Amino acid sequence: QEWKNPFATWDPRDFCNISQVILPLDTYWSPPIFILERVDGQNSDMNYMVLKHNGNFNSTRPFQVTLTCSLKILKFPFDTQTCNLSVASFLYSAVTDLVMKTRRTASESMKDSQSFFLTDGEWKFTNLSIIEYTEMLDDQGFSVITYMISMERRPTLYILNLILPTCALYLLDMAVLFGPSSLEEKINFQIAIILGSSMLAVILNNSLPTSSNKPPVIGTH
Repeated sequence: QEWKNPFATWDPRDFCNISQVILPLDTYWSPPIFILERVDGQNSDMNYMVLKHNGNFNSTRPFQVTLTCSLKILKFPFDTQTCNLSVASFLYSAVTDLVMKTRRTASESMKDSQSFFLTDGEWKFTNLSIIEYTEMLDDQGFSVITYMISMERRPTLYILNLILPTCALYLLDMAVLFGPSSLEEKINFQIAIILGSSMLAVILNNSLPTSSNKPPVIGTH
């Protein structure tokens, strides 16, 4: 966060060329902001800010949050999800008191995010867009910044553990059905295939996310 207070200025030449000081966060006023999609989180212990001689404040507070996000898993495991992170302040009107602006562009923020984001997990960070708008609430406008984060799932693990074994079972089923085997052998093979398909269905059910209105195509066939 960066903001300016014209009443907190001084001339460094009058104070041993001190151009900035580090102060507790509650020393001066700071913009109170909220994350709308936040359901849980761990606040940072870095409750300090930097005050420069020209009245510019800078506060960097890293913290971890858990957000709500509506998933669309119809194309699972080849799906791409977009989740929003909305930063707002509903204590000050955007018309007269507080207007929030992003310091970095979407491309700059995406570049910085990719340098910190772990790239060897299940998800791949693909895109980041930023929307600045005014939210109307009780006939008052409040400044809101929404970060739209797009994530693409890496399907390799699901292909190896689910899709390929399922296709192999179906091919084996067709080979046994139209093969020259006896009826008793076909029945034994069918029972084994049914048991294998049931195990794959259990694995698929445990792997699928539950926060979706529509089930994935792979789970309905």
